[in-house]
Amino acid sequence: MRIRRIMAGLTAAIVAPAVAATPTWAVPTDEQIVSYRGYQVSVPADWQVVDLSTDPHACVRFDRRTVYLGHPSAEPWCPTGLVGRTAGLIIEPIDAVTAERLTADTAVTAGGRATVDTLVSRDGAAQVAVRDAGVLVTAVHTPQTEPAVRRILAAAKLGAGARPVSLDAVRAASTAATVAPSLATGPQPGTYTGKGFDTCTAPSQSTMDTWRNSSPYRAVGIYISGASRSCTQANLTATWVANQAAKGWHLIPIELDRQAPCGTRLPKMSYDPATARSEGATRATSAVNAAKALGIPAGSAIYNDIEQYPSGESCKAAVLSYLSGWTERLHTLGYLSGMYSSGSSGVRDLCNAYNDTRYTRVDHLFLGWWNGVADTDAGDYCPDAYYSNHQRIHQYTGDTSETWGGVTIYIDRDYLDVSTGTTEPPQGFTVTVDNTTTGRFTASANWSTSAYSSQRFGTDYRFATPTPASDAAWFAADLPATGSYEVSVWYPADPGYNDSTPYVVATTSGSQTVKVNQRLNGGRWVSLGVFTLAAGAGNKVGVSRWTSGTGYVIADAVRITRA
Repeated sequence: MRIRRIMAGLTAAIVAPAVAATPTWAVPTDEQIVSYRGYQVSVPADWQVVDLSTDPHACVRFDRRTVYLGHPSAEPWCPTGLVGRTAGLIIEPIDAVTAERLTADTAVTAGGRATVDTLVSRDGAAQVAVRDAGVLVTAVHTPQTEPAVRRILAAAKLGAGARPVSLDAVRAASTAATVAPSLATGPQPGTYTGKGFDTCTAPSQSTMDTWRNSSPYRAVGIYISGASRSCTQANLTATWVANQAAKGWHLIPIELDRQAPCGTRLPKMSYDPATARSEGATRATSAVNAAKALGIPAGSAIYNDIEQYPSGESCKAAVLSYLSGWTERLHTLGYLSGMYSSGSSGVRDLCNAYNDTRYTRVDHLFLGWWNGVADTDAGDYCPDAYYSNHQRIHQYTGDTSETWGGVTIYIDRDYLDVSTGTTEPPQGFTVTVDNTTTGRFTASANWSTSAYSSQRFGTDYRFATPTPASDAAWFAADLPATGSYEVSVWYPADPGYNDSTPYVVATTSGSQTVKVNQRLNGGRWVSLGVFTLAAGAGNKVGVSRWTSGTGYVIADAVRITRA
């Protein structure tokens, strides 16, 4: 999954008079001044400058030092072979296009200034909204280049042609012009068997719509987090995610950050297993924060992209420890874990350690084996019996250009066999609690009993009307040890049942709520995700009546399985 996808070359650009201005302060001879809409920065003379308005297919890429001026295009063409990142700037107008990318981390300049005193960087990127120039500056860096990038931003100035803008007005205009869609309606990538693709940058809405109507693909990989991403993710917003989910796309959330310590990619995880495990946990927290910001709900799988590496015992131990920390933290936060890697390195190491109790097993496997066959077979890299319960994605072709509906993208082709909430087969312990299980179910008199639906679990189920009070029906269980457990629920589905039923899971870090549409997927087990639950007897899962949804909330059965 080398980050090198969406098509064709980056045309070297010269600083044209339309975007460059005569310097207004002394600049070293080995530097150049770049001016855009009155915002001026001095960057090294060997940095490229690309005016995006003159090239509709320019690729905003971070593997070479470049200043990009204007909005990234709807159909970027990126060359193959993009690896990691170095440093760069994107300077674009603050308008409806950028409004949704203004976050709590975006630093805003005071009047008359082009710089800020405090600048937060996350995943190797920081943003400054320069009000008096009306531009949004996105600065991308690595740990090594961050000091230089911060110096560039700290020396920025306002010059001629500045166009002030009200950030509040931009946000208000954007909100008024857009009907806010619902968040992604279920865990991603959901239940799907068929073709998908991944590409360096989230495509524009028009591209996604064209490919939805013309191509055989129904799943798309998106790089939601990580400091090793090589392309801009200008399109990747909560609105974009919600739109794709609503239109039937299955999303494959991918993190691209720390790499094997024996490989060539940066940044690297530690060789020390304990440190690597801690690093994996830290990155899982960051990935979940990114997923939540994009509206990707709990129960989704997030795939950690670890590119090919020359495996050895110490390197393998670091990678597996890193993935253990990644998996454990994701489970604590209610998400499933996945790993992408090449068959000959990460996949082989992972599968060779499948039953190794020193490591926590990931939930899903995303294998890179470019054999051109659209299936989930892993050859001799991983036995068929491993990750066999709808837990595989096979990247079977890489770096290929495809055109559908007249729109071309460079992609990797994937084949998926996945299912919502699927984790490893039960490892020893499982318990099922029905609403009729003696001593294990409690509910107030507000919960009535029904045997109306043939999709019920057991003889009957309980139902209640929504109300602005929890009044939860609780399922209790006695668990053998504190640890990771998959929680699944059973309910009958009906158009008159609630479309946003709150299930409350009592985890070791507090209650976590997962909302389920009980008009769909009835008469079967539906996973809420994997959670860290406390040992011993007690209420583990509740069904609350406090919901903005409409229709009866249903409490039928719960299954808890040791992950």
